[in-house]
Amino acid sequence: MTRESRGIQSIEVGGELLRALARSGEPMMLRDLAREAGMPPAKAHPYLVSFSRIGLIEQDEATGRYEIGALALELGLISLRRLSAVRIATPRIATLADGISHAVSLSVWGTHGPTVVRLEEPSHPVHIAMRVGSVVALLETATGRAFAAFMPPNAVKSALESGLDRLGVGYNPKRAPASAKTAEMLAEVRSRGLARAIGDPLPGVNAFAAPVFDHAGHVALVITAMGPEGTFDVDWDSTIAAALRGCANEISRQLGHNGGPRGAGAP
Repeated sequence: MTRESRGIQSIEVGGELLRALARSGEPMMLRDLAREAGMPPAKAHPYLVSFSRIGLIEQDEATGRYEIGALALELGLISLRRLSAVRIATPRIATLADGISHAVSLSVWGTHGPTVVRLEEPSHPVHIAMRVGSVVALLETATGRAFAAFMPPNAVKSALESGLDRLGVGYNPKRAPASAKTAEMLAEVRSRGLARAIGDPLPGVNAFAAPVFDHAGHVALVITAMGPEGTFDVDWDSTIAAALRGCANEISRQLGHNGGPRGAGAP
């Protein structure tokens, strides 16, 4: 019989608060967080103070609500980067960024939708209002459209109906996910193998996004090239588009994708 290693009970108890916050996916008041963790607010508060001091959570001074902190985000991103797809793609997007002289990001499907886990800039600085950890909207960004066009239909429909990406860059609460225009837009993404954004939702910034597929034909991640509209050629046959397609296809091949039928979804 294997003897169980001794742990620290107080850490395990406090961990219930972190689990409750993770399950919620939204900032929570002390009373609600404590209730979900199964403890009185007076017991929960000291744990939250300590977690705040080390960066696992943070409290909004205006609302008093608690949310995931910088350290927790960093730990989550480290875990995501350890995924084989991200490890394989990381050096290739650095090469791509230098080759096209524009910023390139890697995004995966996270708790709140498309989430940037890596950002590479070319040798010369390019100012882009994006950072690691950013969540982007599904229908309003090139990255989001690349996910929406190739993910299973039910998953996309559920995400849009629930407003999963409501905290994402570019999110539009007046979106019409079931419209003919949306269906046509995503059909074009599937046809071209690329999603495109021209000065929207980030004014003055253009972007192309390409999906990367795993051995089963599922979207493993999305690679997005972005840059200032004055120097970023948005022609579907531009050198930027060709380089991005080539990079995404090469990573897909390394993940075992044979170029056969791919999963495609539309709301």
